[in-house]
Amino acid sequence: MNASPTETLLDLRGLTCPMPVLKANRALRDMPPGAKLRILATDRASVADFQSYCRETGHALIAFTDTAGVLSFMIRRRAETSPS
Repeated sequence: MNASPTETLLDLRGLTCPMPVLKANRALRDMPPGAKLRILATDRASVADFQSYCRETGHALIAFTDTAGVLSFMIRRRAETSPS
């Protein structure tokens, strides 16, 4: 489901840890470098989970909001690294 031509929306409301991060990871793998993924979640643990996930993977957490219990994360996929 696309939110705009440059942003993909992933609605993960109702899922609990670790499912939001696992599903986001799967979606990001199929996206081109620099593409943006907006994730909607309701699990409060997602806040720390996505911060850690982005720190560990090199993706950028560029926005986060909490509106009436719906958490919205915007992640920009990292640039590809050259194979070792």
